[in-house]
Amino acid sequence: MESFRYIVIEGPIGVGKTSLAKRLSPPFKARCILEAPEDNPFLHKFYRDRKKYAFQTQLFFLLNRYQQQREIRQIDLFNQVTITDYLFTKDRIFAYLNLDENELALYERVFALLNGRIPTPDLVIFLQAKPETLLARIRVRDIEYEREIDIEYLRALNQAYNTYFFHYEESPLLVVDTSEIDFVNKEEDLENLIRETRSMRRGTWYYKPLGSKNLD
Repeated sequence: MESFRYIVIEGPIGVGKTSLAKRLSPPFKARCILEAPEDNPFLHKFYRDRKKYAFQTQLFFLLNRYQQQREIRQIDLFNQVTITDYLFTKDRIFAYLNLDENELALYERVFALLNGRIPTPDLVIFLQAKPETLLARIRVRDIEYEREIDIEYLRALNQAYNTYFFHYEESPLLVVDTSEIDFVNKEEDLENLIRETRSMRRGTWYYKPLGSKNLD
């Protein structure tokens, strides 16, 4: 664990990325850097009309994430652990899911210009949950711009995430099934996940805990 100075939490909408990033920061004495999707001025419109606003939404996210990643690159990662709630390269998951052929071609040209300047994480924690669980969590937190999200979109997104991380090899990967744990409200669930994270080594590891209940 000592070599993991830059840790990324990833997973589909509603899986608990931001919550876990916040919960892991104190025990790891980490700097927590969070994405702010609500700053994207196109996001509300995207969920109402995905086809019409997909490109603007995706390009804003790409450039905003790039700027944040540039700031992370300038941080002394040897001085303090850094935890973020997104992986820069996952941006392409949403691009391939939402953009048409011409938009995707332009997006890929921009992405290629930016990607080489991005720091590679020392560890990625990929959180999984069933689409029905994701939708239930989204409904509970009741963020206005997420109210238009439907189960079919979450199924497609889940499949895209699983496919992406099945082939992911850029850094050590811990895959966590979150369906039966509550690392926000249950200290035991959080401590078990911390223990699993600290024991990580190279390669891909799978953690499917027999936990307490679904995360709200």
